[in-house]
Amino acid sequence: MLLHVIARGKIARSPEAELLERYARRITWPFRHSELPDVGGKIPPPSQTPSRDVLLDERGKAMSSEEFAALLGRWRDEGVRECRFLIGAADGHGDEARARADHLLCMGRMTWPHLMARAMLAEQLWRATAILAGHPYHRSG
Repeated sequence: MLLHVIARGKIARSPEAELLERYARRITWPFRHSELPDVGGKIPPPSQTPSRDVLLDERGKAMSSEEFAALLGRWRDEGVRECRFLIGAADGHGDEARARADHLLCMGRMTWPHLMARAMLAEQLWRATAILAGHPYHRSG
């Protein structure tokens, strides 16, 4: 299953971009990172179907790493070919986008800069795929 992070804004050359790349290289599943302008630009259609759209949103569900891994594993096993993680601009996502999403994911109750959210998401994607593979990196508790 392709894990596709689609984020508004440019990450450019930065420590956050380096961290994103570090975790992206560790992910053994297909991975893509795409950027859109802060305003305008359309979210591209999925490159593979069936797909799922996950919006990172403060109103979403906070999940443990194990729960997140289980969700991805379930979708993979159901034949989902692409899972798209959408990170909005500073004002987040609108009601219409939230209503269309397959899942709303909250990265915690604190507010995080969008560039950090990308790196944190990449780490959790790597952690989830490692959990599903039985890799000893993740420690529960």
